[in-house]
Amino acid sequence: MADLELCYAPATELARRIRAKEVSPVDVVKNSLARIDEVNPKLNCFCFVYPEEALQKARAAEAAVTAGKPLGPLHGVPIGIKDLTPTKGKRTTLGSYSHEHWVPDYDAAIVEKLTAAGAIMVGKTTTPEFAYSSFTESPLWGITRNPWNPERTPGGSSGGSGAAVASGCVPLAEGTDMGGSVRIPAAWCGIVGLKPSLGRIPLDLLPSVFDNISHFGPLARTIDDAPCSWPPRRGRTSAISSPSARSWRSMARSLAPSKACGSRSTSISVAMSWRRRWRRRCAKRRAR
Repeated sequence: MADLELCYAPATELARRIRAKEVSPVDVVKNSLARIDEVNPKLNCFCFVYPEEALQKARAAEAAVTAGKPLGPLHGVPIGIKDLTPTKGKRTTLGSYSHEHWVPDYDAAIVEKLTAAGAIMVGKTTTPEFAYSSFTESPLWGITRNPWNPERTPGGSSGGSGAAVASGCVPLAEGTDMGGSVRIPAAWCGIVGLKPSLGRIPLDLLPSVFDNISHFGPLARTIDDAPCSWPPRRGRTSAISSPSARSWRSMARSLAPSKACGSRSTSISVAMSWRRRWRRRCAKRRAR
């Protein structure tokens, strides 16, 4: 059974206690995984959990503390990453059967920065298909439920992250926000959410027509925890936030032949056509 006091400890407190050797990163991550085991069957806030890898990273984090090595601001703190955000070598489904077996060959910039800050990803949180919904239900993963009342929705599209934080699985989780996808789950789950200014956090998701209103943002249980995740997440990007070339290449390579959608070459042509249209639109915006 998970230690609820540790489950609901703020990320700032966990990071402080880990640095002070008052608690082990291994114990913190084990507790996070135990809490996920307890609540996920009912809430469905995680679609993927990585216990072996998370514990391996926690042991490495503990060794770094013992050796007196420099520690990041989130050293040993467990986090969740939304299943819309590319993670190298791990399935990223976007809540859709069309991407059920997509395995990105790169980490999104936000994942790189959080990892560099010492955070440990314990799993990926559920999202509605392509994040196009204010509640979290997808054809691939089903319904995600609100920790306060499982008959209610946690909101969306970052409802998995919101439910994971509110239920004590992780103190921090990453989300994305176009029309409220961080802010709605934060409000409906009783936690803190922030949609930063456009371009403050480099956006390198798969392309869509909503890229100019798409933002990464934190979900946390306390106001202090939200800025705790802000420094490692911040980074410079262009005024026009756009998907990176590697996201286009990764998507094109991953598109498999489909009887319903035509051949692989047709799918790649569609992806490249989107990229050309995006470049033209960006060029027009810069010329204004």
